[in-house]
Amino acid sequence: MTNTNFSQTAAFIWSVADLLRGDFKQSQYGRVILPFTLLRRLECVLAETKDAVVAKYDELKTSPLPEDAKEKFLLRASGLSFFNTSKMDLGKMGQNDIKANLESYVQAFSPDAREIFEHFKFSEFVGLLEDANLLFKVVKKFATTDLSPKAISNFEMGLVFEELIRRFAESSNETAGEHFTPRDIVRLTTSLVFMEDDEALTQDGIIRTIYDPTAGTGGFLSSGMEYVHELNPNAVMRAFGQELNPESYAICKADMLIKGQDVSRIKLGNTLSNDQLPQDQFDYMLSNPPFGVDWKKIEGEINDEHTQKGFNGRFGPGLPRVSDGSLLFLMHLISKMRDNHNMDGSVSNGGRIGIILNGSPLFTGGAGSGESEIRRYILEADLLEGIVALPTDMFYNTGIATYVWILSNKKAPERKGKVQLIDGTNLCGKMRKSLGSKRNVMGEDDIKLITQTFGEFEVVDATTLEELGLEKAAEQKSNRGRQPATAKTEAPKTFASKIFNSTDFGYRRLTIERPLRLSAQVTDEAIATLRFASKPFNAPMERLYEEFASHWQAGNYGDFSGLEADARAIIKAEFVELKEKQIKDLLDSKLWLAQRALMEKAQQIQTALDTQTGGKTLVSNDFNQFQLTLKGVIKTAGVKLDAKESKQFIDAITTKNPDAEPVVKKALKEAAQPLYGAFEYKGKVVEFEQDGELRDNENVPLNPAWSTSDLIENYFKAEVLPHVNDAWINADKRDAKDNEVGIVGYEIPFNRHFYVYQPPRPLEDIDADLDAVSAEIMKLLQEVHS
Repeated sequence: MTNTNFSQTAAFIWSVADLLRGDFKQSQYGRVILPFTLLRRLECVLAETKDAVVAKYDELKTSPLPEDAKEKFLLRASGLSFFNTSKMDLGKMGQNDIKANLESYVQAFSPDAREIFEHFKFSEFVGLLEDANLLFKVVKKFATTDLSPKAISNFEMGLVFEELIRRFAESSNETAGEHFTPRDIVRLTTSLVFMEDDEALTQDGIIRTIYDPTAGTGGFLSSGMEYVHELNPNAVMRAFGQELNPESYAICKADMLIKGQDVSRIKLGNTLSNDQLPQDQFDYMLSNPPFGVDWKKIEGEINDEHTQKGFNGRFGPGLPRVSDGSLLFLMHLISKMRDNHNMDGSVSNGGRIGIILNGSPLFTGGAGSGESEIRRYILEADLLEGIVALPTDMFYNTGIATYVWILSNKKAPERKGKVQLIDGTNLCGKMRKSLGSKRNVMGEDDIKLITQTFGEFEVVDATTLEELGLEKAAEQKSNRGRQPATAKTEAPKTFASKIFNSTDFGYRRLTIERPLRLSAQVTDEAIATLRFASKPFNAPMERLYEEFASHWQAGNYGDFSGLEADARAIIKAEFVELKEKQIKDLLDSKLWLAQRALMEKAQQIQTALDTQTGGKTLVSNDFNQFQLTLKGVIKTAGVKLDAKESKQFIDAITTKNPDAEPVVKKALKEAAQPLYGAFEYKGKVVEFEQDGELRDNENVPLNPAWSTSDLIENYFKAEVLPHVNDAWINADKRDAKDNEVGIVGYEIPFNRHFYVYQPPRPLEDIDADLDAVSAEIMKLLQEVHS
């Protein structure tokens, strides 16, 4: 075993699984190996001061001092933030009473360290190992493994833990990505967050806080502390975090314990529904929340905080859809940013955030939606510094596209009102061996290029990796099977950076209306449809009429006596969506008689119309005039229609006709404003009925230099009226915040900004491939025939 190769160290430790095979399920291997690895690491870290701690413990046994005071003396003797008062260690344990000795040894740790093993349910698995007669063998295996800080550094030990967790996840059908983030992504995100403060972090006596609300095994916290200590070994970094998974929490806590952190700042629980650091604010925040995980189980708590606390809580801007909670974590982090001004008004260092999200938070949700309102808040508050697009296949549990968002409430002057987008999707190399879904890895040069480009805050036009000296080795593809006659040319891999105004991602969604245009005619066919009620009864009534009309006479029309069983069978078979109450109504003769009466009234109206426009022989293309004619005819014929009957009658005799006159809704006592639906029509200013089927939306890009009215009117005249000259803007659809016409939305269409058109292959090349394939097929057919 070599100490420089963490993978070999992890493999050696994991070989304990050979002892467990047969007596334990594969999914249980990690639950034995991980806590024993932690135990051995803690033991090795304490080894140098163990004798001093034991001596101090013996000295304090008879002391009248309270336990808290004794604990402080023991911590001073250990020189660390934890201790163990047992004279035992794993190497001294014999086979006799090993279970009792091991449990006693673990109980001798200080409370914070002891809690770690409780979350692993260590005593339970110790009992199972004892029952299987394996405990002594496992203890001896770990006792001979050198995990001392001299042999393996804290950084390397972190990698060992991650490799063990990855193996555990594979064996138990879990995903390693739920527990930790790949180190290349951690390095990149950490560099982007901390680089703006490099100068400040080198000052003497500097104290900074770092926080991860999805701490996992503590990779982000460790990386942040390592970054700062490389710049300034005397800097004080205080780590805070919260983690949902008990085993990940235990590993994170152990790691922080070894690093001398106050582990009371590492919390266990759901960050979103039970924030255990509610009053704290932080200098730096790093997070890789779960991608696309729903928050239905905690929906009540989140909704309550949103509605009751508003902007005094964490979720004031809005709530995303329940299917993806990524933006909830982002809002949680924003609420934790250290204020950029002190109480006395002086400027403070503020806070910075680095969070890894999938593509959904960039564009999901239209104007007015929870997601759009969250983006709006971030961009209008000028918190977003930049977004970096990562290559695919970078994470252990998913190969989807991911992005690093960098936010700050203390932007440099040149970044005010600006957002930098960096396309780093091609900056990676292939791994020699895939780890789960992770097939790509970012090298130091890739990370350096992104951080340098971000730091310089400059536009970089699409530049090939070859020009940048970062060209990657071509992926080896199989040459088996049929090969094209002409080699397919791949688009060159490029790197680019663009800078936008924050408002470039905003738009105002206008609702565009069109007038309802109807033709009307009281035809025999239209009248016949009135025999059946409106939806949901029309289709079932038509089917039952077809089946049972021959059984009815004038006096028992619609009577299902003696027919109900057959009628119900048809309904149940063909109209399963109907509820029992609807079925009862359907089989009630009152419904059938009411429809027959309506049909008879329509026939009276048809007769009264005679040869007038809209009658049986002549269609009316002016519904406004037809309504006046119809009103007179109904009065003359002595027909009475209630509101429900009138609606069904009008629906039956009208059809939409783009060449008909627009239907007037009402006359207006105001000047004509055709852009907003007040039209001059036949000597009056009127409002037309809206045709819901023709309703459309237009997204008008925001432009702070123009007033809202000028912006939307100029857009409407240029982009809408030339195509539909009867359209208008619905002025009732207004933004809830500024009360202007149109609802403001924000989206960040990352891929659209970096899209490079790739022309299709020349037809000649395609023809050559087809000819080659045809020739090969003919050759194979000849071989078959011969």
